[in-house]
Amino acid sequence: MPATALAETIGYVAATLTTASFVPQAWHTFKTRDVRGISLGMYSAFTTGVAGWLVYGLLMGAWPIVIANAITLALAATILGMKLRYR
Repeated sequence: MPATALAETIGYVAATLTTASFVPQAWHTFKTRDVRGISLGMYSAFTTGVAGWLVYGLLMGAWPIVIANAITLALAATILGMKLRYR
């Protein structure tokens, strides 16, 4: 397997694992609407950081980064919105 294909495969596996690890927390928050344990400051910084990684991935043409961060940004922004609404 060429180095570029190996790097891309590693990127997709890493992106899948990190995004998938975020889903249970997001699902729990959607289901319970319990945002008491979520830090507004941390989630604001996290969501902004994920948006930055998404832009970076787009600029670099790095599709594993783009796909993972687009999904994570949608979930994180929704949870951040819930935190602002239900606090």
